[in-house]
Order: sequence, then structure tokens, then C-alpha cells
Amino acid sequence: VTITTRLLVSHLSGIRHYEKDITKVKEEKEKANRALKLTKPYQDKEQNEESGQGIEKTDSVKPRKEHESEIKSRNSKPGRSYKEFEQEEYYLKEKFGSVIESLKIFKNDPLFFKPGDQFLYSTYGFTLLSAVVERASGQKFTDYMLKMFRDLDMLSTVLDDNEAMIYNRARCYVYNKKGRLVNAPYVDNSYKWAGGGFLSSVGDLLKFGNALLYSYQAGQFKNTDGKLLPGYLKPDTVAMMWTPVPKTEVSWDRDGKYAMAWAVVEKKQQYGCCRQQRHYASHTGGAVGASSVLLILPEELGSDAINSGLVEPPRGVIVSIICNMQSVSLNSTALKIAREFDKEKWAQ
Repeated sequence: VTITTRLLVSHLSGIRHYEKDITKVKEEKEKANRALKLTKPYQDKEQNEESGQGIEKTDSVKPRKEHESEIKSRNSKPGRSYKEFEQEEYYLKEKFGSVIESLKIFKNDPLFFKPGDQFLYSTYGFTLLSAVVERASGQKFTDYMLKMFRDLDMLSTVLDDNEAMIYNRARCYVYNKKGRLVNAPYVDNSYKWAGGGFLSSVGDLLKFGNALLYSYQAGQFKNTDGKLLPGYLKPDTVAMMWTPVPKTEVSWDRDGKYAMAWAVVEKKQQYGCCRQQRHYASHTGGAVGASSVLLILPEELGSDAINSGLVEPPRGVIVSIICNMQSVSLNSTALKIAREFDKEKWAQ
């Protein structure tokens, strides 16, 4: 078989995630699909209420029911099972000297399916991708990334190195079996730098989101008298990254499809005066003792704005949330925040 970088970045490679048993993965997928069918009517009702249709939603609506629905939605696809953090490999303590060395964890394991046939979220797929970057660039992957973070002015984004003294590093927490809050166990993330091995801040993630949004929109603006600097990436590159890939799925947003390292919801409206689906890109993060989300909602630019030369990119809303708590579902919260800011902007 052939595994390309495009298959890796869209999780279509067939490389396993933390679960080594393909039978258990299939069982989880079947359970998740059944759960999705059961929760879909409630989710549709909730969407209608948010859009102003049906009964007005108030603070007295049961938050627990909403939270449960959110969790079911998050766990509706393989790779985001509520049992995911029971996998032993999440808690590795071995320190790896290079990404090439960390490939030994899974390099001899069979593929779960022929590359390109199915979607399976795989952190190890991104470990292999980081090895490709290392060989192609001729640099250590970590050095390559830290230089990129510096170019992006993300000076608070560093390796999650246990030995290093990192200013303002947060403690991470989990709930134990008795439901009590405890410190997260010690882990070493050197086996998965690309898939979950960096520490960052809300401010840095906002810079990252704005850099991508600027790159995405830079090619659309006219009459800037050459004053508009190019984006960090070409507009076509970001557009490609934010184009849904066939056969993919997203665990944290049932409206979305997976693209290239991003979940993407496309603009859609089927009926007049009914629900509108805005175009946005997002990605959640889950680690031992931490959860996160970064969501980018581009502004829908009219021809007047594009041609006037009075406005410049980035235009839109970026939402970043980092929580030092494990298994917190944040995508729907980020989307609600983005919509509120977007609504307020248009009201002005």
C-alpha cells in the first residue's frame, strides 16, 4: 500500500490510534452511531432554539441535559470514545530522543484498513507526519516547529518538556474514580510532539488563528496600493486545508467534515428564513489533564469591502479556549461565543 502525507494529515492512513484492537474500534463506532441517532432529534431541536425557532431558550433550561447531549455528540465517532483515556499509551513515561525513535511504538503494527478507505483519527499518523517533516527539512522536528512559532510571534508556545522550567506552566487535573478532582498523572509527551506535545497560551493560539485567517483572506482584497503584506501561507494553501475531504468525519461537530488537520463546516442554507450554516474551521485538543479548542469563523466579505481598500484582513472571529481539566467538551461553547461576537459586530 501507499501512505501519502495527504492521507496522514486527513487521518485516512489506516494507522491505529491508541486502541490496538480493531474489533473494539468497530464496536465503539457502532455504539456511537446508535447514540448519534438517539440524540439527533434533541440536537436538531436545540439548533432550532438557538436560531430563534421554536420555544425561547432561557437560563432555566436544564444544563445537565445540554451537557450530556454535548458529550454524546463529542463521542459520536471513533477515536473520541469516553473510554479513550483508559488507553495505556496515553500515560507513557519514556523519553524519546527523536521522532524517528518514537516510531517504534507502532511501526510494526498492522494497518486497520487500506489507506484512503476509511477515517480513523490517529495521533500516531501525525507522529509519522512529523518524521516526514524532519527528513524533508533536514532539521529536528522540534527545532523546525519552534522556529515557525517564532516567525508567528508565538513566543509562549514551547515543548511540553517536564525537565524545563517554563514560566506560568499550569497544573493539570483529572477526576478520579470517586469523582474527586486530583492532579493529573505524570506523562512524557516526547512520543507525540506533533499530535499533542506543545504547551501554548490563549494569546498565542489567537495569533495562530489570525495568521491563518489573514493568509486565507489576503488574496481576496483589492485596491490596497501594494501595502498589504503577503500571508504566512498562500491563500490557496489555506483554502485547500479548509476543504472537506471525502470519507472523513468529525467527532466534536456533527455538521463538519475533516479536512487537512482541521474540521470544517461549509456554508449551507437549504430553505429561506431557516437555519443558516456558516463556514468555519475548528479543532479540539485532548490530553492527560487538559482540553482545548481553536475555532476560526471568517467574516463573509461582500464585494464592497473587498474592493474598497478601506478594510484589511484578518476579518472574522477567532475563539481559543484552554482548560487544565481532562475531557471537557469545548467546541460548541466556542461556536456559541463566536456567533455572539459575530452577531454583535453586524448589529453595529
